[in-house]
Amino acid sequence: MAKIEVRCFSFLKKVCDERHWEFPFYYELKDQCTALELAEKLDLPKEMIEAVFINGLASPVEDGVIKPGDRVAFIPPGTPGPYRALLGMVKLEEK
Repeated sequence: MAKIEVRCFSFLKKVCDERHWEFPFYYELKDQCTALELAEKLDLPKEMIEAVFINGLASPVEDGVIKPGDRVAFIPPGTPGPYRALLGMVKLEEK
């Protein structure tokens, strides 16, 4: 079992702040899981997650696979245009 580093941004950060979670916070992960499974384990609202960064690489939340030791960031929908390009989310939309 290893810890993963988790960050949430924008509206999702507010959820974490309400729960008094550190930024970033660390979560013990026993086995590989999908980003959606991790969101469920953390009780994060799935409708508030558009993309996930795993070790710095953007992925649609449906495709993300997380392994123990990874760094993870959840990104909500509605991220403004320039930030979408900077974060690599524009490439996701082109798929």
